Amino acid sequence: MSAEGEEQGSGGYDSSCIFCRISNNPERDSELLHSDEELACFKDIRPGAPYHYLVVPKKHVGNCKTLTSDHLQLVQNMVEVGKTMLRKNSVTDLEDIRLGFHWPPFCSISHLHLHVLAPASQLGFLSRMIYRLNSYWFITADQLIERLQANVRAS
Repeated sequence: MSAEGEEQGSGGYDSSCIFCRISNNPERDSELLHSDEELACFKDIRPGAPYHYLVVPKKHVGNCKTLTSDHLQLVQNMVEVGKTMLRKNSVTDLEDIRLGFHWPPFCSISHLHLHVLAPASQLGFLSRMIYRLNSYWFITADQLIERLQANVRAS
C-alpha cells in the first residue's frame, strides 16, 4: 500500500495486508462473524470491551483520512454491519456503544476498519484513552459520515 492509503492490487486486494487476507481468506486463527460481497466482520484480537468487533471492506481501502465522498455509502454500510453484529449478540442498548476509526497517524493497520465496542460504559482505563471521544487519534463513525457528507455538499 502506498503512504497515501490508495488501493493496491487487482480488484483492490493487497496480499501484504492482514485485513485483506482475513476478510478474503480467513487466517487460521480468525473467524469471520459476517461476510458479504463488500464487508467482513471479526473479533478484535485485543478487545477493549466485552464486545469488540472490526468491520472491514474486503477491497483494500486506505485509512479514514484518505476517504472521499465516494466512500460515504461504504462507511454507512460498515456502521450497519457493526450494529447488526451487536444485535445478533444480544446487545440491546445501542446508546451505550462506541463506533469509530483511529485517525492517522494513529492507525496500527492502514486498511480502513471500524471499531465496534459495547458496552462503552465498560471500557477499561486504557481503552477509554485509545477510543477516546473528541481526541486527535479517534473519530466516531458519525463524525466521519458528517465529514464525507460535507464533501458531497461541497462538490
